[in-house]
Amino acid sequence: MGFPSDLEIARGVTPKPIGEVAAALGFHDDEVEPYGRTKAKLSIEGIERLEKSGARGKYVVVTAISPTPLGEGKTTTTVGLAQGLNKIGHRAAVAIRQPSLGPVFGIKGGAAGGGYSQVIPMEEFNLHLTGDVHAIGAAHNLAAAFLDNHLHHGNALNIDLRSITWPRVVDISDRAVRKTIIGLGGRDNGVVRESETVITVASEVMAVLALASDLADLRARLGRIVVAETADGKPVTTEDLKVAGSMAALLRDAIKPNLLQTLEGGPAFVHAGPFANIAHGNNSIIADRAALATSEIVVTEAGFGADMGAEKFFDIKCRASGLAPDAAVIVATVRALKMHGGVGKIVAGKPLDPALSAENVAAVTAGAQNLVKQIENVRAFGIPVVVAVNAFPTDTVAEHEAICSVALAAGARAAVVTTHFTDGGAGAATLAEAVWAAATSGEAKFAPIYADDMPLAQKIETIAKRIYGADGVDIAPAAAKRLARLEELGYGHLPICMAKTQYSLSHDASKLGRPTGFRVPVKAVTLAAGAGFITAVCGDMRLMPGLNKSPGGERIDLDLEHGGEIVGLF
Repeated sequence: MGFPSDLEIARGVTPKPIGEVAAALGFHDDEVEPYGRTKAKLSIEGIERLEKSGARGKYVVVTAISPTPLGEGKTTTTVGLAQGLNKIGHRAAVAIRQPSLGPVFGIKGGAAGGGYSQVIPMEEFNLHLTGDVHAIGAAHNLAAAFLDNHLHHGNALNIDLRSITWPRVVDISDRAVRKTIIGLGGRDNGVVRESETVITVASEVMAVLALASDLADLRARLGRIVVAETADGKPVTTEDLKVAGSMAALLRDAIKPNLLQTLEGGPAFVHAGPFANIAHGNNSIIADRAALATSEIVVTEAGFGADMGAEKFFDIKCRASGLAPDAAVIVATVRALKMHGGVGKIVAGKPLDPALSAENVAAVTAGAQNLVKQIENVRAFGIPVVVAVNAFPTDTVAEHEAICSVALAAGARAAVVTTHFTDGGAGAATLAEAVWAAATSGEAKFAPIYADDMPLAQKIETIAKRIYGADGVDIAPAAAKRLARLEELGYGHLPICMAKTQYSLSHDASKLGRPTGFRVPVKAVTLAAGAGFITAVCGDMRLMPGLNKSPGGERIDLDLEHGGEIVGLF
């Protein structure tokens, strides 16, 4: 028999009752809201009670090199590391995002980890969980409905239709609704105008939920969301539309973090799910706080490479939370570094290029310049780095040694080959030792890479030059004008959320390795006043993905001969 599927592995474990997991963390019965036997929501009051003890665990963020379309096992490493830390005797928790249905039914599949390093139950994790993403979509679309209803009933706020920036959302990859005309069919159907639809995880409401500190902060942030401007250029907020309170009501339960468990029974906090290429790409602050208050060490994950989710973790999330990380892990794979070294090509849905399975130390070493830059990126924030080489069966010892040698020379504190996919926590024990040593070393001297009072255009340029390695930025005239206007309106202190391709350090997905001699084009700028950042859209980024020719959803079904079990998830 071959290696079992992720779903088979997940179903081969009997989860602990979720109340038992919560009790071990110190939560009282009335602070735990079970959703069946295997998942629960945790009350904000319970989290705040536990925080009063003053204890705070070590804080570790897992990031990666610039990934391939298949991913490099970052979530698997995050879960495996937490299991490994528990294995060597430290009370560890994992804190990760909940998945979007777009990738689940599209290219990448689920986001619960893989092999023997997963969060369970895998099916529930990947399909709806406790309904938070649906609540976010409902709250977002409620604001859209109120906006169009206001226009229909006379537009008392004198909204300039050309200034409307609030789209609609759906959590399925659906390219056909990226750009739409709404209000067709006569006056009873509203005002005819151009609109768009973005994927729910890119919604500002998702970002608000992830960055809010409590229910009052959530309510205040929702009220600050700007959806349009008046004819004389004044911002129009959801508070002006009198919809912010209803949005908050829809999210009253969604703000509570979800508690699940790993395959080995350790606690897993799962909450919020923004994409790192078009949003800030990190799980919620509240989930991290809950984990930090109840564990010796917390392993969280930032989306895609260190130039993407990790930069936003440091510059956006840590600014909002006030929390400082103690260490970072950068995940690398042999196959990805070969690709960055100019060998082979990875296309999702197609067989792996044979060149990526053949030993090629030279290609690995050349591609490892991407790893070198990502190590530099994390160290720019004053955080010690451990490199985790996520091992695959086709790797060779020489290739692993080449990666570790380059990583150490580039300033990584340690570089470890890890086999958590096949061996679970035991396979990550050596990595766990290295991460614990880094997190307790006292070496972290965290600081964002730009000041709050730096001009917005200069913040964008700082990220492009220091993190991407660009020569500079080319800001389109309309975007430059918008930046100046945002500063006039008092938003100049906000951090920047860069929207760009995840597959390259540059804005161009075809530029692999460590590209040089490029400038980053910024074609548009949008305000997320409620979330508390400004998005700079680089290159040809889209906020609504599309399905590929053979999406993963084609293989998902119910096994009616075995009680309607879900099959085909991966």
